[in-house]
Amino acid sequence: MKLLDKTPKKLLINITPLVDVLFILIIFFVVTSTFIEQPGVKLELPKATTATPEKVEKAVLVITRDKHLYFRSQPITLEDLGKVLQKTMAQSVDHSLIINADEHVEHGFVIQVMDIARKNGVQKVVIATKANE
Repeated sequence: MKLLDKTPKKLLINITPLVDVLFILIIFFVVTSTFIEQPGVKLELPKATTATPEKVEKAVLVITRDKHLYFRSQPITLEDLGKVLQKTMAQSVDHSLIINADEHVEHGFVIQVMDIARKNGVQKVVIATKANE
């Protein structure tokens, strides 16, 4: 005696909406992620509890412990700094300069560099720090 004549239907799972959502999430994370550029010179940055990451526009000046200057990973003298910054700021959109100074560099030397930067078109100076851990 056969009670059911119906054949069971096969269930199909449509994963197209799932794939669409995953692609949108991947695109969102790729677009919103930030890339922080690190210099090739070994530095001990000062620590700050309120440090926040800043977007780098490639105008990065590194000051080492022994007062050597590197602009865009190229060694530079203090005398040539003004000319190089003037040329760079003419092409810059936001006229900003990021200074990565070793924590053992004298404060007066960093102020001298900042003064040269301001005189040569830099409108925004960012001092790099690393977050307290």
